[in-house]
Amino acid sequence: MKTYAYGFPRVGKNREFKKSVEAFWAGELSEKKTQEALVQIQKDILAAYEKNGIDQFPIGEVTGYDPMFDAAIMVGVYRPKNLKAYYEFCRGKNALEMTKWFNTNYHYLVPDFSALGAVKFSVNWNKAKEYLDQFKKGTPSIIGPFTFLKLSKGIPAAKFGKTLQQLTKVYQKILATIPEVHLEEPAFVLELSKEEVAMIQEAYKVLATSGCKIRLITYYDSVDFLKELTQLPVDAIGLDFVNGPANLQSLKKYGFPKGKTLIAGLVNGRNVWRTDVKKAVETLKEISAVAKNVVVSNAAPLFHLPISLEGEGKLDAEVKKRLAFAQEKLEDIREIANVFDGKQKARDLNLNGLWKNEKMRNRVQALTAADFQKKESVEERRAIHEKQFNLPLFPTTTIGSFPQTPEVRKQRADVRAGRISEEQYKTFVRKSIVDLVKWQEKMGLDVLVHGEFERTDMVEFFAEKLNGIATTQGGWIISYGTRAYRPPVIFGDISRPAPMTIDEIQYAQTLTKKPMKGMLTGPVTIIAWSFVREDVPIAEVAYQLGLCLQDEIRDYEKAGIRIVQVDEPAIREKAPIKKRDWPSYFDWAINSFKLSINTEPQTQIHTHMCYSEFGEIVEQIDAMDFDVISIETTRSRGDIIESFERIDFKKQIGLGVWDIHSPAVPTKAQMKKIVQRALKVIPKENFWINPDCGLKTRGWKETESSLKNLVELSKELRKSAPAKPKAGASRRRVMASSSCQCCEC
Repeated sequence: MKTYAYGFPRVGKNREFKKSVEAFWAGELSEKKTQEALVQIQKDILAAYEKNGIDQFPIGEVTGYDPMFDAAIMVGVYRPKNLKAYYEFCRGKNALEMTKWFNTNYHYLVPDFSALGAVKFSVNWNKAKEYLDQFKKGTPSIIGPFTFLKLSKGIPAAKFGKTLQQLTKVYQKILATIPEVHLEEPAFVLELSKEEVAMIQEAYKVLATSGCKIRLITYYDSVDFLKELTQLPVDAIGLDFVNGPANLQSLKKYGFPKGKTLIAGLVNGRNVWRTDVKKAVETLKEISAVAKNVVVSNAAPLFHLPISLEGEGKLDAEVKKRLAFAQEKLEDIREIANVFDGKQKARDLNLNGLWKNEKMRNRVQALTAADFQKKESVEERRAIHEKQFNLPLFPTTTIGSFPQTPEVRKQRADVRAGRISEEQYKTFVRKSIVDLVKWQEKMGLDVLVHGEFERTDMVEFFAEKLNGIATTQGGWIISYGTRAYRPPVIFGDISRPAPMTIDEIQYAQTLTKKPMKGMLTGPVTIIAWSFVREDVPIAEVAYQLGLCLQDEIRDYEKAGIRIVQVDEPAIREKAPIKKRDWPSYFDWAINSFKLSINTEPQTQIHTHMCYSEFGEIVEQIDAMDFDVISIETTRSRGDIIESFERIDFKKQIGLGVWDIHSPAVPTKAQMKKIVQRALKVIPKENFWINPDCGLKTRGWKETESSLKNLVELSKELRKSAPAKPKAGASRRRVMASSSCQCCEC
């Protein structure tokens, strides 16, 4: 039994990817040295495959920023002349839109055809052949043409088929230069039409004329057209039997051609629990009864996992022995093959969780419908908040975090290493809060935040304060570009032993008469950006988190904090790939949020979402029963605004007017353009102005310049707008008076 693995993390054992690329951005590393660093990361990945006895693997998986963008350059959609120009598309003034890769927390750059006019594809960069010439082994890895086009934007549906034909001809030329290719087509697991399946069949007929052996890899879910898929003129097909269990039923129904190889994804590439090898071998036996040529592989790319458990000395021993990061997943792949061949016995490992909290389980079991629904309507709460806060039109705020400077990070590292005391660290954090509150008041912001200087990551911070969740020392994975985070591991029942954030928020409120906003991370996002337990229903995990957050908000209320933001940027990301599976997901996802915020009506609840296709779920967002939402619009060029025309959206909304993932400072004119478009749909009385996301990754210079423009824009809009009507004015009447007076349309 042969083995195959792909998608090993490119972050580097010591985050070499981040360090080298960011050194280039800072002018500390030449283009040549940066490219050499990327090549070394690829060498390290190949060494990991070989060390763990993996028989076959791809090359060229390392990218300067994002594989989708590399594919766009490869076929001539974009043509940067050097590495500096390459990164202008990633983080400069002309940065491409960024959104989630399927239902993961990886963000990809979205190729946009709408602003390019007539695109003429051509072989602009043969990355596949370059890597093969350099390494002499492995199979070059490329994103498939259908997935590339399906995940791009700006192609009218009527022209998709013709555009795919044109693109396929360029792919055919590239494949003709290499003997075999690892072609990733995760878009094959989407709910595709018969017309799209026919387009795929025609495209692969063209690719087959290249003479290149094609290893076609799908993952993240099952393929609905497996019968047609197995008949494509390819050498091997990869199927996900972990996240797409329906693949096994379809395989048994339709069979598998004798002349092709089935790459069986049996090791979960998206969660960190050790593989149940005995169960995997039983599945492999079922597969082998249908397909004669089978290879054992991972299900989904391994870059969703940290590199290795090596160095994780602080993890509980009972938790650690149940875990497998990317390195250990390679061991699992090899072990499945060996056990199947009778070369070794499967490990006897109890994978079920051992950490129970009966009190939390009983609280979840006792929940009723009333626990998921506020007694007061959004209009009734709005009237209370109008009187309570008396905010101006176009109120300004930020999403929560402010720049985490080298000094902030040093202080946190020092206290963890014991170089300074807890008291010294708290003194530093308090001084930072004092300085920030004064700074925000000087800037003229209306609703303030404490800056989150004490927080590492918006999920990791809470994981460290909750029981039932473990954190790692070096478990980094890439979220986008060079940005990496360490997902916690939810291993048991979750409980809150003590208030988590009250001290800093309450202290900040004593420094100002303006409202101070409490900051929490929602249950769905904590789950999505953690590795979640698999021994209980995920809804139970979400409700435990919801109860913990509800307790925290009630402590806010006792402390006099009346504006609370519960961030849920991952609620679209976590949704199943197939929309037919959405109802069951959104049932527990929305309920867990509503459980979190089911507190006093005097508390104004905000939520925040960013960098995903939220326009698809505006109805579900509306059902979450918050009071105010802040949402990203700059990289998506405000596309989500159109979605709010579909519903009678009575809540308030803050549209992001500053792309915080770019160091570029937006002008007032650029911000105003987004606002003008939005005010054609959203009543001015419901309109807040804020950045796209938190400011943790930005520098103070661009933060000050950008927020200055943001506040000045808000003040200008107020001057041109009539006085605020009384709370409860109808949406239809407000819209009739708002557009022409405020947006100069």
